[in-house]
Amino acid sequence: MIALSLAEIAEVVGGQTHDIPDPSVLVTGEVVRDSREAGPGSLFVAFVGERVDGHDFAAQVTEAGAVAVLASRPVGVPAIVVEDVQAALGALARHVVARLGATLVALTGSAGKTSTKDLVAQVLGSKAPTVFTPGSLNNEIGLPLTALTATEDTRFLVLEMGARGIGHIRYLTGLTPPRIGLVLNVGSAHIGEFGGREQIAQAKGELVESLPPAEEGGVAILNADDPYVRAMASRTKAKVILFGESGEADVSAENVRLTDSGQPSFRLHTPSGASDVTMRLYGEHHVSNALAAAAVAHELGMSADEIARALSEAGSLSRWRMEVTERPDGVTVVNDAYNANPESMKAALRALAAMGKGRRTWAVLGKMAELGDEALAEHDAVGRLAVRLNVSKLVAVGGREAAWLQLGAYNEGSWGEESVHVSDAQAAVDLLRSELRPGDVVLVKASRSVGLESVAQALLETGAEGEVAAR
Repeated sequence: MIALSLAEIAEVVGGQTHDIPDPSVLVTGEVVRDSREAGPGSLFVAFVGERVDGHDFAAQVTEAGAVAVLASRPVGVPAIVVEDVQAALGALARHVVARLGATLVALTGSAGKTSTKDLVAQVLGSKAPTVFTPGSLNNEIGLPLTALTATEDTRFLVLEMGARGIGHIRYLTGLTPPRIGLVLNVGSAHIGEFGGREQIAQAKGELVESLPPAEEGGVAILNADDPYVRAMASRTKAKVILFGESGEADVSAENVRLTDSGQPSFRLHTPSGASDVTMRLYGEHHVSNALAAAAVAHELGMSADEIARALSEAGSLSRWRMEVTERPDGVTVVNDAYNANPESMKAALRALAAMGKGRRTWAVLGKMAELGDEALAEHDAVGRLAVRLNVSKLVAVGGREAAWLQLGAYNEGSWGEESVHVSDAQAAVDLLRSELRPGDVVLVKASRSVGLESVAQALLETGAEGEVAAR
């Protein structure tokens, strides 16, 4: 964070200083909410959670070097006391962002937010110092904490914004007002919470409504291939840039193909030129993500060649998102278990089919959460798609939704040996350990709550121990 005195922070957040002998002392380190991350010059934010009260760690963080605690009550060590710690954290982020000279890029969407954010950050980072959201810390706490890691040297600030209801993104953009807003798609993720795609579109579109007008540099980057997103052009006064396969797209791709290893290759077209891209990531769905990142980079002055080079060099920065690991015996494990919705599940299956040409493929799939009334139909559709893509083996893991995955595969033409329903992750591991052969490709994917990353981890440990059954 840029250096601020405790007196200035107290004024910004509307707080009272307690047990602070010298209010001119500067916060020169990070703003943290985890006591284990506190260090010299840091500011510790004490949240009261369901199980843990951050105020209980006040003495510990000051011993670690924290300058003060942002708290909702006096804690016996230097503290700035406020009525609402979350609101104070947001006010501090808003103050710091306003003082920075960085260009703020915000993005949202139903699927692909984190992968696209990682691409945008790497492409812009090849040009100038860039700060970006780590992982999926895209809510009212993670977003301001990320913004507060920016310094005077930061040129680009790339922030992922999540939403679980109307007004959430409006709140986040109030904390960190973006100049460039990117909307990827409106899909089925959290449709059960929102109540329908129209409501999801309403929430996601709050991002483009927050942008400054075109004459002040505002830019809305929209997916031309998603009608819900394309329609958001009418909700903003910012300049509108389209990306995608549509003939209206300003940034597009041609000659899209997958390499033998399942990595996308294409020719990138921007308003200023064209250049060839071969990505290190896996799956054709990353082409759309790459075009979104390219549109941002083009608006910020990068040439087609610079963008293509950066996209070709970009890797995966976030865990359990199409992580591809090959075991010593030649079994390839694709860990995409961080989260799942119908769009990302289908994209992962297509990537599996491309990666597994000439090899046996396994899809170990679990529940897609928060789909509301569409849940069973969507699980059925994913099971059917696995059969249509000629996935060799489908292992559906879990309860009712997983049973519909397996039933969809069965009704599409799969029989018992091709698809199976197992009760839990351990049962899936036991099955795979007994039946995997050298050279097989295994995709593991489900919503985060299912915890299927344990299956991928077990398979990799099995490979290291040489326990795979060779047949």
